[in-house]
Amino acid sequence: MVKRNAAIGMVLFIVYLVLYGGFVFLNAFSAETMESTPLWGINLAVLYGFGLIIAAFILALLYGALCRGSDDAADTNDALSGNEEGQS
Repeated sequence: MVKRNAAIGMVLFIVYLVLYGGFVFLNAFSAETMESTPLWGINLAVLYGFGLIIAAFILALLYGALCRGSDDAADTNDALSGNEEGQS
């Protein structure tokens, strides 16, 4: 279960890394693009920055849900078999 959770974490980290890499790439090589104002007069750099914060929050919730799901299944199996934590 630990390996599964680590693998899920790594996949979600790579997803965020790609999103953040896009932000850095645009700032470094296309600053004019980041100065554009696509919505309500707010420039793309600010919108992308808020998007990164929201994406991090969503990925954290997703990680918690995916990892908790595996823990709940193990707890259910232990409860059905009569095993409690700390017993051999």
